[in-house]
Amino acid sequence: MNRDPHAWARLAKALGATRAAAGMRQEDLARKAGVSLGSVQNAESGIPPKARMPQSLYPIVRALGLPDTWIDDTLEGESSDGWRDVDVQSVVDEERLEADLTSAFVRASDKATGPEIREGVKAALDVLRQHGLI
Repeated sequence: MNRDPHAWARLAKALGATRAAAGMRQEDLARKAGVSLGSVQNAESGIPPKARMPQSLYPIVRALGLPDTWIDDTLEGESSDGWRDVDVQSVVDEERLEADLTSAFVRASDKATGPEIREGVKAALDVLRQHGLI
């Protein structure tokens, strides 16, 4: 069983967000899942379990309309659409990213001038910064 605190924090955040998106309070989810309010609170706390996978997680996830496999996928960093969480900052640095974006812009825009391409790259980098990716 995965005991990584970051993975359990990710699971807790995803559970809370999914519950909130469904318009449910923790009490509503507990009632719908047939578990105690404490079980829902524990699931959304992000604290890794000490021994084994809490059995109350499965009915909670099912009550949210998610498959049982969602638990392990989320703990491993996968989302339902197959994407994985990646720390972009550890994968590429900003200079490398700027060079890669510039190359992509050059390939994609055959009639753009150098200054137009640089402006486009800077705009793309600004968006990535706003989202905290760089």
